[in-house]
Amino acid sequence: MFDRPSPDELLDAVAVFLREHVAKGTGGSVAFHARVAANALDIARRELTLGPAARQRAQAALARVLGTDPHSDLAMMNRQLCERIASGALDLATPGLADCLWQITLDKLAVDQPGYETYVRCTARDAAADFPRR
Repeated sequence: MFDRPSPDELLDAVAVFLREHVAKGTGGSVAFHARVAANALDIARRELTLGPAARQRAQAALARVLGTDPHSDLAMMNRQLCERIASGALDLATPGLADCLWQITLDKLAVDQPGYETYVRCTARDAAADFPRR
C-alpha cells in the first residue's frame, strides 16, 4: 500500500504480459482469451480511476431530473429513471434528461470503450455540439 508498484502499474503489467507474451506466444482460443483478459484488466483500471467521479455526476444529474436526493442509491435512481421513461412520465422534452443521459453515456464509454470512434469524436470537441437535442 502506497508503495510501488501501484495498483495501476500492476494492472498494466499483467495486461501487457497477457497481450505481449501469452496472446502472441499462443494461438486459437488461448490467445483470444488472453486478449479478453487483458481488456478486462484495462476496463477494471479505468473503472477504478474514472468510476467514482462518474458515479457522482450520474447521481447529481439523476437527482436533478428525478427531483430526488443526490445521495440516493444510484441503482434505485436508475430504476426510477427507467420506470418513469417507460411510463411516459419522462421523455426527451423533460428538462435536463437528454443532457443527463448523454453524460452518463459518455462516462460509461470512457470506461468500457474509450477508443469508440463516436466517443473519441465527441470528447475531442464539445460533446454538447455533437448531440442532437430536441
